[in-house]
Parts: sequence; structure tokens; C-alpha cells
Amino acid sequence: MIMTKKRFLSLGLFILLIGATAFSQALPQVSVAYVNTTELLNEFPEKEQATQQLLTLSDNYKKELEMMQNEYNKKYSDYITYQTSLAENIKLRRMQELTELEKRMQLFMELAQKDIENQEKVLLEPLKQKISEAIRAVGIERNYMVIYDLADHGIAFVSPAAVDANPYVKQKLGIR
Repeated sequence: MIMTKKRFLSLGLFILLIGATAFSQALPQVSVAYVNTTELLNEFPEKEQATQQLLTLSDNYKKELEMMQNEYNKKYSDYITYQTSLAENIKLRRMQELTELEKRMQLFMELAQKDIENQEKVLLEPLKQKISEAIRAVGIERNYMVIYDLADHGIAFVSPAAVDANPYVKQKLGIR
């Protein structure tokens, strides 16, 4: 009797194992992967060259801004030193010059920032495009359903075979 129970239990476990294996094979295998695009971008030799170009550009803008700041400081110092002995019209003109210099420096900083951002896009966008194309190719070759990007917490690739569940969710929500 005990032997029969052991055989029965063993046979039941064997059937359960075979059934579970067959069931798991019947389900489509969903492969998920991840990348880190920041890490990939930093591995490009061209990234270092782009970074050096951006640093050089930034340094040039800093030098120009320093020259403008020196000019402003000199004029401001002169104004403070001689303001008591200057005629009212001259004082007003020098104050106006200082105000114009401040505006020019502000505008220069804004334009410099925009130029640096634009140059960064021009230099790095081709590298980012290469990464994106490589991710897509790997996703298709390796049959990944989804590849997540750890660098920006987004999805870098979705398989063309993936199912768009929006219609089903809309139906469930009663949305047409």
C-alpha cells in the first residue's frame, strides 16, 4: 500500500512536470533586454573629440566674456572714482554705457550657451543615431520583444511583432 502511494505520487509529479513543460513551450517566449545609451555613447572615440571641441568652444566664449567683464569693471571703477567731479550729462552717459555693457554681456552669454548646445547636437546626434540603429538591429536579430534604456528609463526598441494593446484597453474602458 505504501509502495503504491509512492508510485502514484511519483507518477503524478512526473505528469505535472511534463504538463508544465509542455504548457511553457506553448507560450510565446518574450525576450527583454536592456542597454545603457550613455555608456555606449561614452565608448565612441568620436565622443572624446566632440567633447574636446565643445570645451575649446566654451573656453573661447569664457575668454571673450572675461574681456567684456574687464571692460565693464574698468568703466564702473572710473565712474565711481570720478562721479563727484563729472557733469550730470556725462554721469548719465557713463551710466547708460554701463547699462548697455551689462545688456551686451547678458546677450552674449545667452548666445554662447545656445551655440554650445547647438554644436553639441551637431557633434553627438550622428553618434546617437548610430546607437539607435544598432539597438534596433540587435533587437530584430536576437528576437527581443523590448529593449529598455537604463540611461533615460525609457524603451529603446519595440519589436515590429509586438502587439498594440491600445484597442483592447480602449474597448475595456469603453472608449471608441
